[in-house]
Amino acid sequence: MTPEQALWKAPMGLGEFSAQGSVRQLVPDEAARRVIAKLYGLVSLDRLEAEVKLVRWHDGGQIDGRWSGSVTQNCGVTLEDYSTELKGEFRVRVVPVGSLHAPDPNVVEIAFDPEADDPPDVLEDNIVDLAHYVLEELSLSIDPFPRKPGVEFVAPEPEVELSPFAVLRKLKPGATES
Repeated sequence: MTPEQALWKAPMGLGEFSAQGSVRQLVPDEAARRVIAKLYGLVSLDRLEAEVKLVRWHDGGQIDGRWSGSVTQNCGVTLEDYSTELKGEFRVRVVPVGSLHAPDPNVVEIAFDPEADDPPDVLEDNIVDLAHYVLEELSLSIDPFPRKPGVEFVAPEPEVELSPFAVLRKLKPGATES
């Protein structure tokens, strides 16, 4: 368990998922946002909120989430702080251990289809931590090389090393600088 999960949790048992579905709002408190910001290398996590729809899926559940947040990062070029609005959506399916719908752990090679749904996550104890999935999506959306909008990195011109002979050549009468 990571520190941010210990501080911000939103547990839900698989038995609480229903065929009709239910919606939950998730918002970490200020203390949790401070810890999350520190762990993700942010100046601050000013806002994070998510709405997740929970629906029964076979012997497990499906989580459809929509989240948004506001992060403050330090620009890697100007070293100034700036804020960015982030948002995203995700779909995760979860199943209990031993489910017929769980991925086969004995399969060594899988066919990769980028358009296909991800295989379901297998839960250890039939408890889903909804906050974990929101934080996972947030962490994937944070720019690892933050740059304030409109700022471009311009590499400095390399210094030209003058040899002693080039310096002497400049001292010669009638020499021009090149």
